[in-house]
Amino acid sequence: DIIPQPLLDQYLSMTDPARAQTVDTEIAKHCAYSLPGVALTLGRQNWHCLKDTYETLASDVQWKVRRTLAFSIHELAVILGDQLTAADLVPIFNGFLKDLDEVRIGVLKHLYDFLKLLHADKRREYLYQLQEFVVTDNSRNWRFRYELAEQLILILELYNPNDVYDYLRHIALTLCSDKVSEVRWISFKLVVAILQKFYANNANALGLNFINELVVRFRHCSKWVGRQAFAFICQVRMVSLCVSVCTFN
Repeated sequence: DIIPQPLLDQYLSMTDPARAQTVDTEIAKHCAYSLPGVALTLGRQNWHCLKDTYETLASDVQWKVRRTLAFSIHELAVILGDQLTAADLVPIFNGFLKDLDEVRIGVLKHLYDFLKLLHADKRREYLYQLQEFVVTDNSRNWRFRYELAEQLILILELYNPNDVYDYLRHIALTLCSDKVSEVRWISFKLVVAILQKFYANNANALGLNFINELVVRFRHCSKWVGRQAFAFICQVRMVSLCVSVCTFN
């Protein structure tokens, strides 16, 4: 009643390998690109019509097809709702996390958007995997680590202070020592955001422990770049305080 059945059948047939040879070598990629729109049109009650096709695309041998799905999985999660997302999208999301960097960047770009749609217990499972984003296939791919720091700043709100201290703090400290200055600079903002998270939630002990760790690790670092990092962290913190005061006034 929503779209003609022949039209839907034609769309679903785009994953047929024979069509890639006779029609368009990138037809599967076009299918993947259009899938969120088709899912929105059909509605979550008709997701069963697309589920098999989505799983086929998610395991396509072409990384460009998987990359296309990775960039839109958060949009599909909104369309499907939390129950279908947990049942059908989370396993595919987990597969993308272990894929090539070209695919992983798709889920990383919208990591916050996807995680915030999950229930707290399911979301907490990903704390153990966030560290894996620090390692890339190509160490020169510094934009990957930059994106990770940006996403972590947003993700802080999804976890309690203890989880932030136990898991995200380590990642932030690692990124603060990155070889690329752009990554270090966004990481200083992440460190300050973590401190703000602690004190906004009255986790003063965690905040003090973190400050002491920053002092030992950077303020008393034998290398000048470490001491410079401490100065920049202080600068970012002072700027954020000035902005807060100006906004309040």
